[in-house]
Amino acid sequence: MRKFLPLAILILSSYVFASELRCGWLQNPIPANQWLIDKDGTWDISLEGGYSAPGIEKLKDFPDDQFVKTNGNYGYGCSCNRVDVNKSDKKVTKIYSSKILPLSRYETDKTLPKP
Repeated sequence: MRKFLPLAILILSSYVFASELRCGWLQNPIPANQWLIDKDGTWDISLEGGYSAPGIEKLKDFPDDQFVKTNGNYGYGCSCNRVDVNKSDKKVTKIYSSKILPLSRYETDKTLPKP
């Protein structure tokens, strides 16, 4: 049993560290459409009439002063999210947690495209 312990620890540590922290603009421009824009591109979270990442309910609501409205009650804000992604499809495949950040955090970040 002892000789399998290092293997079990390795497998479990891979599982724990498989998720990524992705930070950037969290956009919700119209109902049922959400994506995250970070330094690596645009990651689909949900698409109207189709895909929705498991754990989407863990995305935090933005306070009014940290959300830019672009279409009625829809718009964007800054967020860091612990997620799993499919890099070839550019999709978030699972959301573990979410944290709202001040808009000022990314308004001057030249590595991010404008939302």
